[in-house]
Amino acid sequence: MEKIKLGVLISGRGSNMQALIKAGQDCSFPAEVVCVITNNNKAAGLKIAKQAGISAFIVENNPLDADRIHEILVQHKVHLICLAGFMRILKADFLTKWHNKVVNIHPSLLPSFKGLSAQEQALKAGVKITGCTVHYVTPEVDAGSIIAQTAVPVLPNDNIQSLSERILAEEHKCYVEAIRLIAENINH
Repeated sequence: MEKIKLGVLISGRGSNMQALIKAGQDCSFPAEVVCVITNNNKAAGLKIAKQAGISAFIVENNPLDADRIHEILVQHKVHLICLAGFMRILKADFLTKWHNKVVNIHPSLLPSFKGLSAQEQALKAGVKITGCTVHYVTPEVDAGSIIAQTAVPVLPNDNIQSLSERILAEEHKCYVEAIRLIAENINH
């Protein structure tokens, strides 16, 4: 079985990227991270990529250099782009080039609590269950087809940090499982 090649876009700590890298190191996992791209030269995830021996690239952020991102992904023969805390919205023309080949992880059970501060939105709404969603990326933010979801209970004493930490722990598992599903589907 040939592993599908993942390109991961990050802006920060890279913990979801790290979960994907770790999964890819298992010979039975059907995908591997081949390059990491960031719009933030101080992203902690750059160190993780370097330690794993994965090529990492910093692209211009203002405006976002989508042409350079595309070029890097093509050079590395990427099959699937994984957004992992990438805090920029990709434009429609980029998403058209990579139609159904860009996925994202979001810290809520979409379609609830789209956009930024999803955990805070969940707490303010008083819901008893929230979670995380892996979905295809479309020009409309957090609106693409859902691939996988994991529910996380909202506890009575939760604050933004405690809820965020519990959701993040589930994100790492959910993202890996979603990528496994996509890769197995591609390989059949």
